[in-house]
Amino acid sequence: MTFFPPQPTASPIPSPVGASTLPAQLSKADAARAQELVGRIRSRFAQTLVGQSNLRESLITTMVAGGHILIESVPGLAKTTAAQTLATSVSGTFKRVQCTPDLMPSDLVGTQVFDFSTQRFSTQIGPIHANFVLLDEINRANAKTQSAMLEAMAEGATTIGGQRITLPKPFMVIATQNPIEEEGTFNLPEAQMDRFMMKAVMTYPSAQEEQDMLQLLVNRGSDALDPTKLAADVVSIQDVDWLCSAARRVHVSDAIMRYAVALSDTSRGAGPKPIQGLSSLVRLGASPRASIALIRIGQAAALMAGRDYVIPEDVKGFAHEVFRHRILLTFEALADGVTSDQIVDQIVQVVPVP
Repeated sequence: MTFFPPQPTASPIPSPVGASTLPAQLSKADAARAQELVGRIRSRFAQTLVGQSNLRESLITTMVAGGHILIESVPGLAKTTAAQTLATSVSGTFKRVQCTPDLMPSDLVGTQVFDFSTQRFSTQIGPIHANFVLLDEINRANAKTQSAMLEAMAEGATTIGGQRITLPKPFMVIATQNPIEEEGTFNLPEAQMDRFMMKAVMTYPSAQEEQDMLQLLVNRGSDALDPTKLAADVVSIQDVDWLCSAARRVHVSDAIMRYAVALSDTSRGAGPKPIQGLSSLVRLGASPRASIALIRIGQAAALMAGRDYVIPEDVKGFAHEVFRHRILLTFEALADGVTSDQIVDQIVQVVPVP
């Protein structure tokens, strides 16, 4: 009998460490579906908000990009109404927290309560465990409570009594702050500000928009927003999750990536065309998280426009919202009345568009 030694079998070639498959390309049907979903959310804003189109687009784009947003304005410009409109246009959970100096982390995150009937501790989760969380006047919360918010925004989870609890997805924080009242406020530290993908600044409406707002209130018969009286055409939370995943599949070319990096690099005094004398105005430029935000927002803006690729205008259009809270000015610049928006104007002007 002849003996045949076993032949060696070809082993599969190991994939390199950290390698991942590229996301599937968006189809025309996906782009059309995304436009239809975003259109339904915009129509919801038309029932509750007059004007403020920039804020509406910033809110929707941040949601699709999977980030958090900080809204700053003087009182009475419908910051809370805009946040509630976005949250109620989606069939997810929504919680509002009115921040005060005596607000404790347990009031926001949750705590453990001892149950005498079972002789055990039970976990009571706080209002931050929702899909949409409105933190009204966030700069009135103390530093300890702000650090609890930072963990939730950065890691998508909270820790209660040593137990790690994952937050629901999608999870979006909409924070508001009033820039004119300084008494009893705690300025957000740079690490906290950097966690916000955008910072939107609201301005006063025009005279015609203010008149249209009054007409809307008269027709509605109430000054308060009642979501139950709005059209029932809401977007499901699964659709929002799909929008977020679809935005990650939008193609970003190398030229767009270089453009986003050049914008961030220029704010730090470098870049392809450095701004002369920037060091005397800016003491800290934008971090690499700004470049990430520009790309994610560009992908979301392209998807909302029905495209499967990012163009420079998608990135350039939100440069102020991405950079204004990440650029820290020197004391000399503040004394001269220089604003971060003016610095962003120079950055956008000098960086060549691909």
